[in-house]
Amino acid sequence: MGKVLVIGAGGVSNVTVKKMAMNADIFTNILIATRTQSKADKIAADITNIKIHTAQVDADKREELIALFQAFKPDLVVNLALPYQDLSIMEACLACGVSYMDTANYEPPEEAKYQYSWQWDYKDRFEKARLTAILGCGFDPGVTGVYTAYAAKHHFDEIQYLDIVDCNAGDHHKAFATNFNPEINIREITQRGKYYENGKWRETEPLSVHQTLNYPEIGPKESYLMYHEELESLVKNFPSLRRARFWMTFGQEYLTHLRVIQNIGMSRIDPVRYNGMEIVPIQFLKAVLPNPGDLGENYTGQTSIGCRIRGLKDGKERTYYIYNNCSHEEAYKETGAQAVSYTTGVPAMIGAKLFMQGVWKKPGVWNVEELNPDPFMEELNRQGLPWKERWNVDLEL
Repeated sequence: MGKVLVIGAGGVSNVTVKKMAMNADIFTNILIATRTQSKADKIAADITNIKIHTAQVDADKREELIALFQAFKPDLVVNLALPYQDLSIMEACLACGVSYMDTANYEPPEEAKYQYSWQWDYKDRFEKARLTAILGCGFDPGVTGVYTAYAAKHHFDEIQYLDIVDCNAGDHHKAFATNFNPEINIREITQRGKYYENGKWRETEPLSVHQTLNYPEIGPKESYLMYHEELESLVKNFPSLRRARFWMTFGQEYLTHLRVIQNIGMSRIDPVRYNGMEIVPIQFLKAVLPNPGDLGENYTGQTSIGCRIRGLKDGKERTYYIYNNCSHEEAYKETGAQAVSYTTGVPAMIGAKLFMQGVWKKPGVWNVEELNPDPFMEELNRQGLPWKERWNVDLEL
């Protein structure tokens, strides 16, 4: 049906491209472009049923991106690179008349701060160019926004309380490893916590607020309040929300390693001088930690991610819990990736599929919860991320 250009060749890209190949009636021609072309070649080598190409590109360099887009002429660019590169890729898309999709919002490299406003500023330009930009189409952000929109459309007259809960109960059998890009992961976790309540944003010390939550098929896990990017768009798009929070599980061993990394300065994002050159400590740390894309082979256990929602329906209070559990082992059997990459890569493919079919093709810049949730929810069940619902249960929050 069309041509897609995927930027990035990490674990999420591996899943997204392989799932695109499993939907060959939609994705007939794919180009994987990344800074190190051999990584793209490795993904492409496993795919034989569709046209697939690879290329080298520095996504920080707008002119390189423009040359690549003009040569390949894609219908859609799927950005699975670093969030620092979102704006340069969006600029190149506008220059070439190509629509855009990503899984994580923009973050400036010099500051551990992410927000959608930088990308929302492109709304008028994409509308005038009659191009679509879909933001945050992974799991969280992504599926969690679609879950919320689906609940608002079908099950609530007014959503008042939202808690996004993200549990990884897997074991990768490493002393310390991150499940996605270590640099991005550590920057995210070490930020101050933030949540929305009664019309205001409230901040907490990093990982200082926590409680035990029960996860389906997993059981009780200590869960920590964090700031996560989808909160920014959800409170904007669902103004009836009185409170919105995000929780993630961490094991004590992980947190101990994280404290040591911070205490010895390895989480710093500012350059330091070493042997006559400048290095960024967290980027050096990324180079020596296990590659998240290589964790899948021995990964056991599962993830559980969902939305716990409280609000009103027909004047009565209702609680609702919608979630997905994903097995690391099953994800690896299907795509050669662990479940954290799988749960991000599959929704990215679904969003691209709905765009290619014209279902999610709409000029402007959109977060996923602003688009029709129903076809996305149907695809989740078809593509390997089936969801379950619980009604009028104790949400524990």
